[in-house]
Amino acid sequence: MKMKNTLRFFCALLLILAPGFAASTKYKSVFSNPVARPVDFAKIKMAAFVLIPDAVFREGREETLAGELRGREVDCIAGHLVLPASLEKDRAKSIERLKQSGIGAVILMRLVGDEERVSSSMGVGWYGQPMYPSFSNYWSYGWSTVYATGYTWKDRVLTLEALIYSIESDELIWAGRSETENPKDIRKFVKDLIDATAKELRKAGLLPKK
Repeated sequence: MKMKNTLRFFCALLLILAPGFAASTKYKSVFSNPVARPVDFAKIKMAAFVLIPDAVFREGREETLAGELRGREVDCIAGHLVLPASLEKDRAKSIERLKQSGIGAVILMRLVGDEERVSSSMGVGWYGQPMYPSFSNYWSYGWSTVYATGYTWKDRVLTLEALIYSIESDELIWAGRSETENPKDIRKFVKDLIDATAKELRKAGLLPKK
């Protein structure tokens, strides 16, 4: 009886905790342009853009993104401070304004997926040595099997793409798509995202190793 109660409590605890698992960000795919001109991010100025239609919401996210990059010794400015909303769809003027502002590269973040995923865990069984020859032996064996029921939980998964372009050569330097589970706090979410991005950029040789 004590074992059964313990198992029930354990399964109930997992059901309660599963939706609150800490957010984690991982890149599922990355691309590093092998023919792009090398860029020294320590010596250029960057602009950070978050591509969402709500201007006010965008500004706050760009400030957070740029702030996280500055915290990693990258000279970065929020994109809206360089390009006002009125220039968003004017490609020629946008490029001209970026060059006039001394921006050498840009990082763009765009949400490309927001979905709910249902996951499940199968129950776990412990099985004794089969004793099939007689009813009495099988009866004892059958009752020795302990089975814990499975459980399910839901995760919210955000998929973002990150792109880094050189303004001078107008070419893609690096791109990646990441997934984040259960984001709750925007600042922690951005910090985790930038940490994961920096890790991939170091792998690609675009940022110095720690």
